[in-house]
Amino acid sequence: MRICYETAGSCAKRIDIEIEAGVIVDTVFVDGCPGNTRAVAALVKGMPVVDAIRRLKGIACQGDTSCPDQLARALEATVIKG
Repeated sequence: MRICYETAGSCAKRIDIEIEAGVIVDTVFVDGCPGNTRAVAALVKGMPVVDAIRRLKGIACQGDTSCPDQLARALEATVIKG
């Protein structure tokens, strides 16, 4: 499953996510802070979607969201709520 999620309230403008069998295979943030977004993408690679949501949801940066929180919201909206 491929997801293209338009973000709101974070530096990244979009997150492209690939999921197979409930596990994150690849994540690419478009824009945002390159070091941070590449690090988050590397850390969630191979992680079950439910674990990524649990770990990243609610992390705030500038305001009430962040790139990691937007990733959690994308996963939650697309995979959990569906």
